[in-house]
Order: sequence, then structure tokens, then C-alpha cells
Amino acid sequence: LLTITVFSCSRVALTGRKRLALIPESTMQSLALTQYKGFLGTNPPVKNTPEAIMQKKVGARLSKAVNEYMSSKGLTQQLAGFNWEFNLVSSKEINAWCMPGGKIVFYTGILPICKTDAGIACVMGHEVSHALANHGQQHMSAGMLQQLGAVGTAVAVGNQSSETQQLA
Repeated sequence: LLTITVFSCSRVALTGRKRLALIPESTMQSLALTQYKGFLGTNPPVKNTPEAIMQKKVGARLSKAVNEYMSSKGLTQQLAGFNWEFNLVSSKEINAWCMPGGKIVFYTGILPICKTDAGIACVMGHEVSHALANHGQQHMSAGMLQQLGAVGTAVAVGNQSSETQQLA
């Protein structure tokens, strides 16, 4: 496990922070796109309302700014496979989220808190930063290590008493 962890660490180009990356970003984006399309299939985006138009407008401005910034820093390769998409979904839940590759969803329940373009930009910027830092990749990699550790522990204590197995 230690060897896998050491050799799977990489740096987030934008922040310099180390991250665990067991799965290639291209694979993450492909998986995310499938899940994203499935989510939108059962939760159709809100369209042509003032709120949906405002959310799309802010998303377009923010993605343009991100692309320009990354280009100015020589980091355009970090956006490989990104296709920014911003959708508003009808839900009372106060939430927004992103997936690898720049797929971002806002729930209508968060709009009364955001109130303005600036409020939407703050929340959206937060979500964009998750995408740029490859947090989805890091979370999935950590989950894989946890599962591997659990399997290893189960094998190691397989011959022990049931109490010892439960404790492990």
C-alpha cells in the first residue's frame, strides 16, 4: 500500500499541493460524463428562466476567465478533456456540485442564498476549483486504497476468531 501511495502521488499544477491519483484523469472524465448524463436524464435541467439564463451567463464568464488564466500560466494541458457545462436543476436542496471535466450542477434551492450574479459566481468558483484540483480523482483513489486495505485486513485475520475479525 505504501509503494502504491508513494508512486501514485502527483502535484496539482495550479496549487502545488500533492494528491493521490490512482486513476487517470481521462478515465475520471469518462466515468463522470456517463454519471452526469444519467443524472440529467432523471433530473432535467431548468431552461429559459431568468435564473437559468443568469446561471449559464455566469458559468460562461467564469469558464472563459479560467481558460484565460490557465493559458497565461502555461497550464492549458491541465484542462485537457474539460468541456465546461453549467446546469440548473429544480430541487429545494441548497447545494451545487461538480464532476471531473467541468460538469457543474446548481440546485434551484441555492439561488435565494446566492441572490445575484456575484453570489452565483462565488459558489460556482468554489465548484470550479474542485474540478481544477481534481478532487474527484483524489476521492476515488482514496476509496480504492480503503477498499484494498479492508480486503487485506480481512485476508490477514481470516483464520482468527470472529471477535478478532470484527475488531480488525
